[in-house]
Amino acid sequence: MIKRVPSKIKSFKVCKLTTYISNYITLNFDQSAKDFVFVQSNPEDLANRPTIKGYDFNNGVDYGKLFESYINTGFQASSVGQAIEEINRMLNWRLSDEPLAEGEENNVEERKNTRTKIFLGYTSNLVSSGVRETIRYLVQHSMVDVLVTTAGGVEEDFIKCLAPTYLGEFSLPGADLRRRGLNRIGNLLVPNDNYCKFEDWIMPILDKMVDEQTNNGTLWTPSRVINRLGKEINNEESIYYWAWKNNIPVFCPAITDGSIGDMMYFHSYNKPGLVLDLITDIRNINNHAIYSKKTGMIILGGGVIKHHICNANLFRNGAEFAVYLNTGQEFDGSDSGARPDEAVSWGKIKVTAKPVKIYAEATVVFPILVAETFAKNFKEKSPQELLMNKRDIF
Repeated sequence: MIKRVPSKIKSFKVCKLTTYISNYITLNFDQSAKDFVFVQSNPEDLANRPTIKGYDFNNGVDYGKLFESYINTGFQASSVGQAIEEINRMLNWRLSDEPLAEGEENNVEERKNTRTKIFLGYTSNLVSSGVRETIRYLVQHSMVDVLVTTAGGVEEDFIKCLAPTYLGEFSLPGADLRRRGLNRIGNLLVPNDNYCKFEDWIMPILDKMVDEQTNNGTLWTPSRVINRLGKEINNEESIYYWAWKNNIPVFCPAITDGSIGDMMYFHSYNKPGLVLDLITDIRNINNHAIYSKKTGMIILGGGVIKHHICNANLFRNGAEFAVYLNTGQEFDGSDSGARPDEAVSWGKIKVTAKPVKIYAEATVVFPILVAETFAKNFKEKSPQELLMNKRDIF
């Protein structure tokens, strides 16, 4: 006969067992949760990493120190700091830093004065903006070697020599502006009259170009046209005046895609015959890359200017230095948004390079980059060194 266990005793034992199991599970769950949350760190993983620390304004307002602090601030500020370092590496490199190649003559002075060839690319909106003056400064002092831009990046420079661009708002209604003869570029306004003045200025020059082509056999390329226009504008505020003066080539593979193309279209009816040779220009820009000891790319924006510079550097198995500054994203597969690592895969940037991309709007960041690199480097040089800095163009 089986004895029945009194219900009170049975209940007590069940409760005790339940409590024991519950405590056991709780203890093990707590330990597991802690293990999940507090995964063991390995100090060696962080041994060579800088710590994050921003600028302390208790030390006063020192813009140099402020920009120096960017590299340890994090996010895009750190990218700006890394870009400053990358551009300074471009500027500081000399062939004399490298060991002599087999069979190379040890010409000390020549090696000391052989620098990185710097390609600067920028989209038209930056010439429409006040960044134009920053670019002009670089070209005026021969701090860059090759320029690549769009049609708007050419014409807007000349138009600004003839009439000003104005500050407006992004929100101004397009229909109202159209009625008023005002063209909006972001929050900038360009009156139609500016383009009329541009037409009056450029048409006689195009006439002369046709005559020189017909009578002298002059072969016009986009870069040669821009060089001639830079000479004709004869204005020290112009980027391309200084490009002409300092023998800095300006490549514009899409020269017809803008107002300058409109002028060529109109001109082709009034005095037909002008021919532009693109093949000579592609040979020249590619040769600038091929025959350089080292190259650096600074690319503001995307599109044709970005690809044109990168593709030229493919012919030398990639640039040694690169800085991209744009707001493009790579998820749509566009070249404009592609990170530098994609260019590495194509051989447009060397696998040993330390390229930087800044996700930012160029009018905010590019003047800072120039202030902390080119301008600072220029200020610290003696008059003799500045004279030596006049670059020899291929």
